[in-house]
Amino acid sequence: MAPATRRAGLLVLAGALAAGLVGCASDKPEPRPLETFEPKIAGRQVWADQVGTLRFPLVPGVRDGQFFVASSDGTVRALAADNGREVWRGDAGADLSAGVGSDGRYTSVVTRANEVVVFGEKGDLLWRKRVPSAVVSPPFVAGERVFVMTVDRVVHAFDAQDGRRLWVYQKPGDALTLAQPGVLAAFRNTLLVGQGPRLAALEPTNGTLSWDVALATPRGTNEVERLADLVGPPVRQGSRFCARAFQSAVPCVDAERAALIWMRNFGGSRPLAGDAERVFGADGSDRVTAWRADTGEVLWNTERFMNRGLSGMLAVGPVVVFGDFEGHVHFVAATTGETQLRLSTDGTPIVGTPVVSGTTVLVTTRGGGLFAFRPN
Repeated sequence: MAPATRRAGLLVLAGALAAGLVGCASDKPEPRPLETFEPKIAGRQVWADQVGTLRFPLVPGVRDGQFFVASSDGTVRALAADNGREVWRGDAGADLSAGVGSDGRYTSVVTRANEVVVFGEKGDLLWRKRVPSAVVSPPFVAGERVFVMTVDRVVHAFDAQDGRRLWVYQKPGDALTLAQPGVLAAFRNTLLVGQGPRLAALEPTNGTLSWDVALATPRGTNEVERLADLVGPPVRQGSRFCARAFQSAVPCVDAERAALIWMRNFGGSRPLAGDAERVFGADGSDRVTAWRADTGEVLWNTERFMNRGLSGMLAVGPVVVFGDFEGHVHFVAATTGETQLRLSTDGTPIVGTPVVSGTTVLVTTRGGGLFAFRPN
């Protein structure tokens, strides 16, 4: 088998593996029934909308009091965070595989035909450029540039204004990669990208490598068992970045010193959450754990959401927010894991990761629902 053909086949396998590990209900134990409780905080739904069919894990962009969302059919929208008012609407002209990245001025998505599409401040289509491989990670937009990482971990940088290709970063990769959104983030004037289980720092002007650090040590007897790609979005507090290594570990790195702070063996596939003092995550059975952010010491864990198909997590104020397979949105105390509030959506699973703008938390459902909540 030719190397290119072999790689393409294995990339498809990675996508199937991820879906099987996190979404095959027939292989899972029965979900734990939800507990009855007295709400400890107040909260309410402040608006709702419909984004349309979703066949990719949408993580809405957030910037300047707006949410940036997209549907599988290529519709891209900017919504006012406080009331859901549509600010602008654009059309990518094709089905999407990834999105949305935005700095408020430029907004980017990627089509299933591997085209990077960029819109201006009013939803006007500025340009489109094709990349060689599929994309599942949202583009990252910063510093007048659009950064795109393909599933084979190659990073492409474009000029945000005219689409001119600035540079491409590629290193020899493993044969098997994970078809799940990875890490693309910024630290000061450095671009941070996930390269398998390693976090690499690139110079954004030319794509040269500044440093890279291993955040996990893959183990196993075959390529599938050794798969430990970093899963995005990452958690950032100051110079500390934490990102799950797929089915392997929860690690944190100091980006200023280019050094691993701590790493704990921990299964699971969904993105982490964190605040200045804690990091939160769920394992493959939806057991939720909190670690001390500076040392990795376990602070608490809870089994009250076991096998409930949890989404990614968001830490906001004194609570951690996540959804489950029945469309419930759970608000638990960051200090104890005790349920503080539970709100409902449309009954379909919460997908992607909740996001926040100001005091408004937005979740997305598999049914294409956008639900904005405001806890008090």
